[in-house]
Amino acid sequence: MAVPKKRTSKARKHSRRSSVWKLALPGIVECPQCHEPKLAHRVCKSCGYYDGKQVVKTEDEKKKA
Repeated sequence: MAVPKKRTSKARKHSRRSSVWKLALPGIVECPQCHEPKLAHRVCKSCGYYDGKQVVKTEDEKKKA
């Protein structure tokens, strides 16, 4: 099996791996209930709906109750 002859320096190692961990922009979609921008596959923060069902009560509903 091949074995490296010299130790790889930290700078060389980190520069080689630098492109692997770049973060992409988060998937932002429009909420079908309130049409506010929200993260994909997460509960909407403004209305509390996910997949057509209310999962979380919002601040307005808590004040009314």
